Amino acid sequence: MKNLLFLCSLALALLSCSNNKKAKTSQNEPAVLTAGNITSDKQLNITILLDLSDRIEPTKYPIKPEHFERDIEIVNYFTEIFKIDMEQKGAFMANGKIKVIFSPRPDDDEINKIASELSIDLSNVKNTKEKKKIFDNVSSTFRTNLERIYAKTIETKNYPGSDIWRFFKNDVADYAISDDKDYRNILVVLTDGYLYHASSKDKDGNRSMYLLPIDIKKNGFRSSNWKEKFEEGDYGYISTRDNLDNLDVLVLEISPTPQNKDDEDIIKSYLKKWFREMNVNYYELYNSDLPQYTKTRIDKFIKNG
Repeated sequence: MKNLLFLCSLALALLSCSNNKKAKTSQNEPAVLTAGNITSDKQLNITILLDLSDRIEPTKYPIKPEHFERDIEIVNYFTEIFKIDMEQKGAFMANGKIKVIFSPRPDDDEINKIASELSIDLSNVKNTKEKKKIFDNVSSTFRTNLERIYAKTIETKNYPGSDIWRFFKNDVADYAISDDKDYRNILVVLTDGYLYHASSKDKDGNRSMYLLPIDIKKNGFRSSNWKEKFEEGDYGYISTRDNLDNLDVLVLEISPTPQNKDDEDIIKSYLKKWFREMNVNYYELYNSDLPQYTKTRIDKFIKNG
């Protein structure tokens, strides 16, 4: 059904039809595909930042589905959203972008080579046949390559982690925000919520570049009055910018350590305060959950942003 609709949009594009209608999808498709027009007139610019830390190590953090499997399902769902956006806009008008990135890049040359295939920019594709090929293959390409990346990382137990704090300091504007105002910029961060990288360990008073379970304990946040202490002591992340008013951020897979479930509230307070200070346009933070529930949250994020 989807391919038939997409072929119709290709035909309309070739005829330079200016009143291209929104494609409707089968009622048997996943929820997001039956949600009607889930996107605005703006093009989608989706950037997915993966955290390749030991959070994905099955023996250390056993869960079903595994954390890496949940990551793959989330990315796959965003490729489906990307395809629906292509359908709704029509082949000629679809100029969306989607990519998976790591920060910093892993030292493994093979993983970097695989990751280089996880980037699509339709604005550079003028041939409608080539766009049709992308439409047909984007989900399988991203899934297959992510499976290879996670398998290699887990097999070698080489977990480079993710320097999320430094990504927002140095790279977010270049990697996740288009200068073209016709794009809706969406950054998806897949992380357990604890921020740490060997390159970002500075502190400034009660502000820091990192947050680990030991810091939550050391700061006295495992008590009933932690909220008052957090606000009165001006705890939080060091903020270095305030210009992200053209960026929507979705943080998924927050996973406090099993013995400290209440860390969730502190993790989210740190992130919310940081995003507010950086003037992020719209953000949502969600714990790790079964894929079907996470997909529902993604739907709401896409429609409400």
